[in-house]
Amino acid sequence: MTARSVTGSPVSGRSATDRLLSVLAAFDHEHAALCLTDISRRAGLTLTTAHRLVGALTAWGALERDGSGRYHVGLRLWEVAALAPRGLGLRQIALPHLEDLYEATHENVQLAVRDGGEVVYVEWLSGRSAVGVHIRVGGRWPLHATGVGLALLAHGTPEVQEEYCAGPLAAFTPYTVTDPVRLRRVLAEVRRTGVAVSDRQVTEDALSVAAPVRGPDGTVTAAVSVVVPHDAARVPALSPAVRLAARGISRGLGWRPGGPSGP
Repeated sequence: MTARSVTGSPVSGRSATDRLLSVLAAFDHEHAALCLTDISRRAGLTLTTAHRLVGALTAWGALERDGSGRYHVGLRLWEVAALAPRGLGLRQIALPHLEDLYEATHENVQLAVRDGGEVVYVEWLSGRSAVGVHIRVGGRWPLHATGVGLALLAHGTPEVQEEYCAGPLAAFTPYTVTDPVRLRRVLAEVRRTGVAVSDRQVTEDALSVAAPVRGPDGTVTAAVSVVVPHDAARVPALSPAVRLAARGISRGLGWRPGGPSGP
């Protein structure tokens, strides 16, 4: 059996680019600080190769070394990542509308984009008394389990939806939708109503209401949601506020009512 790194690539026969990227992929939220030996092991590299690549990345600013000799992701990567149109630019446009939604609800407010079969959270506002959620900025969840994920999947192409429904659908609670036929009905309801509701699909104490955010050409590029305690959820009251926030962000991105509405 061929050994593999955390990137999923075989240890042997890898290109120089793949080796370099495997060093960066060694870091995640559970492994935010690593010593050289840990980087070597998680990246599937020899200690000599890891030392050389870590040195190059540190010199460029992609990695930083602290006083204990452990490495962290460097600010230079943040500067580059801020150029992503679905990252900092989207957050800057969305933030005033997210703040309005938070002031109207005083609950968790989230903004997310789709990356393959997952949502990636790019912004999150929360109050001290809001229900606990298992997300963080930069965190990922499967599309079918979250309100933002359902909103994004429902407005994807038919090919994207069919491919996703045909794949394994992980269960996180007894309420997670894992039946492809039922998931297709849920997606149709999202398109009909303009909002997605994820009821206790991630945790048994929370419900989320989400709405799609459109870009200039009408394509759904993001989704916004509010997450509330399940036992106090008022979907009919929350839906207009979430739709209003999504509409405001869409207009900020250049979409206009009556214009194109994407695929």
